Amino acid sequence: MKRKLTPKQQRFADEYIKSGNAADAARKAGYSKRSARSVGQENLTKPDIKQYIDEQMAEIASKRIMDATEAVELLTRIARGEEKETVISSTPEGVYESQKEADLKTRISAVKEILKRYPGDDKLVKAQIRKAEAEADIAEDKAKLLRGGKDNRQVKTDEYLEGLKAILKDE
Repeated sequence: MKRKLTPKQQRFADEYIKSGNAADAARKAGYSKRSARSVGQENLTKPDIKQYIDEQMAEIASKRIMDATEAVELLTRIARGEEKETVISSTPEGVYESQKEADLKTRISAVKEILKRYPGDDKLVKAQIRKAEAEADIAEDKAKLLRGGKDNRQVKTDEYLEGLKAILKDE
């Protein structure tokens, strides 16, 4: 069963979230100035208060940090010219504020950013993937050689030399 915080504990937790200072939060929540420091530290160790603070911080973080969907939606609005930006112009008559679409260069950049996330059937992407795979194969072969393994050329050379030794031995 989840225990509810007292009003004073909740004020403490809310103030702590704002300031990050336990003693200051305790004073603002109504605890005495003399015991504020110790009460603040003690409150931070109480599971219910700690859980409340953690839940509130997670909620704040989820509201403030853009997720991938939001980022792609913003890029889409920019690419379509739906997102407006404020432009401030100064003239001899005064200062004017207006809204305008993103310029073509910005819209093209937004489209490129979107396409990076959805590559599709792009020849450049396929070439980059082939290159990355080839580099990975080369790195794997180098690691194998460094560990003392033999590469295909070395194995073939050894087989050839063994064959020559057998032929010379028979003669």
